[in-house]
Amino acid sequence: MHTGGYADGYGDGYAVRAEGLEKWYGEKRALDGFDLAVRAGTVHGLLGPNGAGKTTAVRILSTLIRVDGGRATVAGLDVAKNPRGVRGRIGLTGQYAAVDEVLTGRQNLELFGRLFHLGGRRAAHRATELLAQFDLVDAADQGVGKYSGGMRRRLDLAASMILTPDVLFLDEPTTGLDPRGRGEVWDTIRDLVASGTTVLLTTQYLDEADKLASHITVIDQGRAIADDTPDGLKNTVGGDRIEVVVTEAADIPRAVEAVARVSDGEPGTDETERRVHAPVADRVAALTEVARTLQDEGVAVEDIGLRRPSLDDVFLTLTGHRTEAKA
Repeated sequence: MHTGGYADGYGDGYAVRAEGLEKWYGEKRALDGFDLAVRAGTVHGLLGPNGAGKTTAVRILSTLIRVDGGRATVAGLDVAKNPRGVRGRIGLTGQYAAVDEVLTGRQNLELFGRLFHLGGRRAAHRATELLAQFDLVDAADQGVGKYSGGMRRRLDLAASMILTPDVLFLDEPTTGLDPRGRGEVWDTIRDLVASGTTVLLTTQYLDEADKLASHITVIDQGRAIADDTPDGLKNTVGGDRIEVVVTEAADIPRAVEAVARVSDGEPGTDETERRVHAPVADRVAALTEVARTLQDEGVAVEDIGLRRPSLDDVFLTLTGHRTEAKA
């Protein structure tokens, strides 16, 4: 049961707030007036290229390093003035699992419970609860060295939930996992949020942020350069697009003419892929009209469809390059 939340000082609905955060490492400025607002009970994605300041921001918010300027609150508590109080309200999972591979899953969780001063009996009880919550009961008494990547990551998440934190920081939690392992971690994160935990997720996997986060902040060169819902961010780079791939390159001009009749802009072409594309306002009407026109003119089509901008398109538009990791 969560003891934090609105009753303890963040009745504005935000579990994490940062205003003008600055951090220097020698002459290098890692954060340059970074702002962030994370609504309670949600997954908030923090996206950015390597070196953008994601991990630095998480380390400041989780009290691991001191901020050089600005102000931040987590669960209603000032990070600089009350770091001990903040630590009692948060969980943190880094890029790599912190569990001991020699110990069993149960022993790992009991160890973490004792480190958090729960005492032997309470630590054992909490370990049993978490093993059930994270679907690890069958593997509870196996050595962690025998766990799959997804199981190990779930155990790591379970360890970060020993004290049932109000806010959980996840710093690239699925790095190195296969698709099945990533899916297992995603399901676990959704369950945590459903139970009331607020999650700040840093990731370079854009599909991960798209599927999990209700709100996303894009950071680059230590500053927040965009902040919106996933759909809102996609809308910044344009609406829906129609795409047609013709079977024969000689039919590209006729496909361009058909698409131009329904588009809101001049169609673009990729002759190598025999692809014609353009933005459209009325999705269904445009698709129907183009398909009918091409059929009437006897143009053989390999593929036709509607496409929304992706977060990768957003990232490219905002930062000038795509992410280092794509899935």
